[in-house]
Amino acid sequence: MAINHRLRFLLCFLTFKTGFSAEISVVVQTGNSVQLDIQTQELPQFDDLSWKNNQTNNIVKYFNTTKELKFYSSYKDRVDFNYKTFSLTLKNMQKTDSGLYTAIAAAESDKNIVTYKVSVIDAVEAPVLTVNSKWISGNFCTVNFTCRAHKLKINSSYQNNSCSPEEVTSHENYTLILYCREKFIICNHTNPVSWKEDKINITQLCEKE
Repeated sequence: MAINHRLRFLLCFLTFKTGFSAEISVVVQTGNSVQLDIQTQELPQFDDLSWKNNQTNNIVKYFNTTKELKFYSSYKDRVDFNYKTFSLTLKNMQKTDSGLYTAIAAAESDKNIVTYKVSVIDAVEAPVLTVNSKWISGNFCTVNFTCRAHKLKINSSYQNNSCSPEEVTSHENYTLILYCREKFIICNHTNPVSWKEDKINITQLCEKE
């Protein structure tokens, strides 16, 4: 399966570019792989091309004359390098892998080709939708409920066959969304790499006992 189908990641291009260099923000789920591309079709002439972590630690170095590749210890067993495109694929990403990744072409002087700001985050936990109370009178049904996930909480009510959509977001970019659709109350928990939901069948809940 292609890399972009194996993981869900968010690309946010920042508003500045200098020469060949552009910084790109990437969010990747813990345990997944991420592919870092050169982002330009015309590289300058170079003797060697390196991918570095946090601008100092070498990951791989490609020697243009001999076509040889040197792997360094930090990612030796979980990295792939494309000899045609010079892209780098990092596998089994962990939170400690978050940081800057830079491709540098070296000749008489070094030139930063591209820099990625990689953030590794966990998949979301499943939200929990809880019914607090219900009241049925004739064809009228009122249900009070709470949805919780990752320190986020929404209290809401289902009344007269509808509920008001609500949304809360944490500073860590986790979002809880609550809404009604057809026969269900749905609570969706999402972040940039994953989502999970819980739902309740309102038809069954509002049946007269």
